[in-house]
Amino acid sequence: MDEREYQQLADAALAEIEARLDSTDIDYEIAAGGILQIDLDDGSQIVINKQSAAREIWVAARSGGFHYRWNGTAWLDTRGGEELHTALARLTRA
Repeated sequence: MDEREYQQLADAALAEIEARLDSTDIDYEIAAGGILQIDLDDGSQIVINKQSAAREIWVAARSGGFHYRWNGTAWLDTRGGEELHTALARLTRA
């Protein structure tokens, strides 16, 4: 995948995350550089950002750091294989 395709796919994924968050009562903000910060009720945060050099989306949460890579149809965790939106739904419920 080239840089342009990566940017389009990653931007679409972040826009979908924002749309899903808009339908909840979860607070979030877009920080400088397009970093998405989700504030949870327990005071913790989830931080999501694009990592262009690795062509990945990275998620930092209380439970750890996760790297998601596009497999042609979805953003999957590079270690466990969990899909990005599934993981975020789980992380925001915790």
